[in-house]
Amino acid sequence: MFTIRQIAEALGADAQGDLDLQISSAAEPGDAGPQDLAMAMSPKYADTLGQGSAKAALLWPDANWQAMGLQAAIFSPRPRMAMAGVTATLDSGQGFGGGIHPSAIIDPSAEVAEGVSVGPLSIISAGSRIGKGSTIGPHCFVGTEAVIGPNAFLREMVSIGARATIGARFIAQPGARVGSDGFSFVTPEVSGVENVRKSLVDQGEAAAQTWLRIHSLGAVAIGDDVEVGANCTIDNGTIRNTVIGDGSKLDNQVHIGHNTRIGKDCLLCGQTGVSGSVDIGDNVVLAGQCGVNDNIFIGNGVVAGGGTKIISNVPAGRVVMGYPAVKMDTHTDIYKAQRRLPRIMRDIEALKKAVFK
Repeated sequence: MFTIRQIAEALGADAQGDLDLQISSAAEPGDAGPQDLAMAMSPKYADTLGQGSAKAALLWPDANWQAMGLQAAIFSPRPRMAMAGVTATLDSGQGFGGGIHPSAIIDPSAEVAEGVSVGPLSIISAGSRIGKGSTIGPHCFVGTEAVIGPNAFLREMVSIGARATIGARFIAQPGARVGSDGFSFVTPEVSGVENVRKSLVDQGEAAAQTWLRIHSLGAVAIGDDVEVGANCTIDNGTIRNTVIGDGSKLDNQVHIGHNTRIGKDCLLCGQTGVSGSVDIGDNVVLAGQCGVNDNIFIGNGVVAGGGTKIISNVPAGRVVMGYPAVKMDTHTDIYKAQRRLPRIMRDIEALKKAVFK
């Protein structure tokens, strides 16, 4: 339980009313109970406060909290930003036990720092290093000579491959896989696929051949404050490392191909797939189900709308959408034109009948 005063101090926000009121959780206004902090961050949300029984709420500046029947309120000039602090304060965690579970296997050569907890049936391999205060959840695997920085949090069934290097405050959701082999194969002779890439027409006269594996000698290098969603997969580099920069966040089921380099503070939303050897700048946002072709670059600050397929280079700052990716306003014009096509075709048919009758 927390008081309104404690929550407001954690946020650095103004609070009014009964500052000793006890809060146990947060809730949407219409569902909030007496011990919930109602997240009524704008007037449209506050309209549903009467459907619940909240005594306190997070409100926008100058909101008339007493007229809403509340006993206390916290005010923030950017309420959505305040949600980060509220949820961090009220988060009760996953309930993983501290210390090293008896069923965990830790190689004698591994370095496990002070305050690290390792859950049931987890494996810490030879030569690996786990930073101070980190949590390795149940059924996790940390590979040979992998390095994980301080205060990392690995949820259940996370796998970190050999020689991966990961910075501070890393968070990995259940089932994330860091350091799988890159998808890289070659044929003894020039293949039909290579001919298609060159000609954009056909496979030429290339014969059917067997695919030979190109091994992954690189690893994965991840910066500080990176988060990786459930069932994400990040491939090792072929020769150089696959790199993810500080502060970048990957949603569930995102795939990062071998050799790809992702800059700082990027957001890659659910089911986005990035092919191999892509260079992505800083502060790039790829919305859900985006696809990125191999061996291209995406400049700093690019935003790609949901379902966008990026098959060529994108300059810095551009906002794109569609398949293939074009400027978002161009995509909107194309979509409007497509919707007009049936009517245009009817008009053309009517004109043909009028001319050729």
